Amino acid sequence: MQLQDLLFSQGFGTRRVCTGLIEQGHVLLEGVPCTDPWADVEPQGLHFSVHGAPWIYQRQAYVVLHKPAGTECSQKPSAWPSVYTLLPAPLRQRPNKGAVNGVQAIGRLDQDTTGLLLLTDDGSFIHRMSSPRHHVPKVYEVGTRDPVEAAQVQRLLDGVRLEDEPRPVRAAACERTGERSLRLTLTEGKHHQVKRMVASAGNRVETLHRSRIGRFALPADLPPGQWRWLTLEEVELAGRKD
Repeated sequence: MQLQDLLFSQGFGTRRVCTGLIEQGHVLLEGVPCTDPWADVEPQGLHFSVHGAPWIYQRQAYVVLHKPAGTECSQKPSAWPSVYTLLPAPLRQRPNKGAVNGVQAIGRLDQDTTGLLLLTDDGSFIHRMSSPRHHVPKVYEVGTRDPVEAAQVQRLLDGVRLEDEPRPVRAAACERTGERSLRLTLTEGKHHQVKRMVASAGNRVETLHRSRIGRFALPADLPPGQWRWLTLEEVELAGRKD
């Protein structure tokens, strides 16, 4: 792969911009300057830097973000800052066959919800993780206004009625984790689903945090507002249902 094509594929700008970055000496390959935009490079596992910022070639991007409160999962937010501003520009600019460039969030979290958010430019992976047919579990830690009663937990497991839903909506798993907290597992994603389900069961959500998708848990060492690449093993864990 030519170097300017590699930079373009990683989201560093148009091919003309990438050519200029290389010719002006802003690109280092494995720590060594390269000013030839048409130099042939082996992309797999290549470490390079642009303007001194290190990068690793990724054919497709899979990242985890610890979403903080007060952010929207939208590239055109209405009232709160976008989670996409927490990502470096190349991840937001990666060329894509679709209408929108860059990585896309797999599902959305409300502005006041925190926790695990996966983003990728792999459309097939987004579909597999989002489709209700695949039943990928998402685990939420819920803080409630009132004490959690056993009857409320059972109602969530048996199914509650939500407006505009023809059938009761059930939790895949639910357990009380404290006087005013519970852990809720869902295998489908509906608008404000956790809040609506808990309200229908007779309580109210005060805090909401997504802790796991599939078998992949939010890394304990990833602070709010920070992101990192996923390993291939973690990508597989995220899609696991068992």
